[in-house]
Amino acid sequence: MSATVQLSPAAHQRLQAEHTDLTTRGRVDIARKIETARELGDLSENGDYHAAKEEQGKMEGRIAHLAAILDGAEVVEHAGGGAVVAGAVVTIRYEGDDDTERYLLGSIEEQHDDLDVMSPGSPLGGALMGRVAGDTVSYETPTGATLTVALVAVD
Repeated sequence: MSATVQLSPAAHQRLQAEHTDLTTRGRVDIARKIETARELGDLSENGDYHAAKEEQGKMEGRIAHLAAILDGAEVVEHAGGGAVVAGAVVTIRYEGDDDTERYLLGSIEEQHDDLDVMSPGSPLGGALMGRVAGDTVSYETPTGATLTVALVAVD
């Protein structure tokens, strides 16, 4: 990954723990599954072997993804209630709408509490960064329309 990903300390720690688990226990477990499947005989018709190899490929892909995120991660503290930073939960209201919407602003790896995630690199996410509750923000959508939202709360 070439872009810097901002992570909260909790998300960084969780991803580091997952990476460590997959590169140690995970690889050992997969190696055992593959060895057990090999003992069953002909590999060309061995469903257990092919399933274990597929699982190994997916796990190695996740390991590489986590390593890339962690290598380019910037750990950002969020005190809550202040300015919008990665890891903040924002409540917004679109101009002309009475309903509010809540989003977690950050990497998809930050997702928790069934909140939708908004990237700080998105047009709205970028416009909200550094703002505080009570601010009104206008941003341009990818289609060229300009929308205005009120930042109701920052948690």
